[in-house]
Amino acid sequence: MNTLKTAMLLGLLSALLILGGRAIMGPNGLILGLVLAAVMNFGSYFFSEKLALMSYSAQPVTKQENSEVYYRVAPIVNRICQKMGLPMPRLWLIPQDSPNAFATGRNPNHASVAFTEGILRLMNDQELEGVVAHELGHVLHRDILISSIAAMLAGAITMLASMARWGMIFGGYSRDENDRGGGSALADLFMILLAPIAAMLIQMAISRSREYEADAASAKYTGTPYELISGLRKLDTWSQRIPMDASPATAHMFIVKPFTGRSLMNLFSTHPSTEDRIARLEAMR
Repeated sequence: MNTLKTAMLLGLLSALLILGGRAIMGPNGLILGLVLAAVMNFGSYFFSEKLALMSYSAQPVTKQENSEVYYRVAPIVNRICQKMGLPMPRLWLIPQDSPNAFATGRNPNHASVAFTEGILRLMNDQELEGVVAHELGHVLHRDILISSIAAMLAGAITMLASMARWGMIFGGYSRDENDRGGGSALADLFMILLAPIAAMLIQMAISRSREYEADAASAKYTGTPYELISGLRKLDTWSQRIPMDASPATAHMFIVKPFTGRSLMNLFSTHPSTEDRIARLEAMR
């Protein structure tokens, strides 16, 4: 069900970009929307992994580098990879005290899993296994690519709306009725103001849906939901006590939202509430 929901939401996001581009900037806007979608999807596919790891100064975890972390984490990751039929991902260490983790990469053969120093200090091996299975669930379902595409499409919609808004302010935004396809200035203004908000809401809904799926994968491949339940409870508490210096552009990648404040509205959150996630996991027992 969540997979179908994600496909529908991505289709809606793409339609909003294409139709919004036409409504905001006419036929040329439609073409621009398509070009922006193609370019940003290409960039997302090939470069999201490197950019995410660089932005957090992630360090490789190998037998030679960060060996103590390697000999603790690698056996856990390898065990879950064998159960899921995945190749071993690259492992990374983020030098931050706030406990968190994320997976990234365009496909299972080019995947990475990153852990903060804080999460390794906080969790025992069973809880860490639950977290690892969650992150590898994202890899198995190719959620990293899906989330990156959603973020890029939403960014393109916001960019188009911003261009049209500045064009209206400086008087450079005018088209005749034929180019406008019969649309009114009021409809244009409606799209300029609301299209970015709609895009953000769709993007957030996609992110929340994929988190539920990764939680379910963790329960399935570890054989129990309780490892992740225990881990989520610790993360929910300590990620708020120790804030993380994280970019809003990559917040959706982490296992829990890397900010201390709670969202005023669930619609605007990249993650479901921890309470909802735990409730779903407990229902799997």
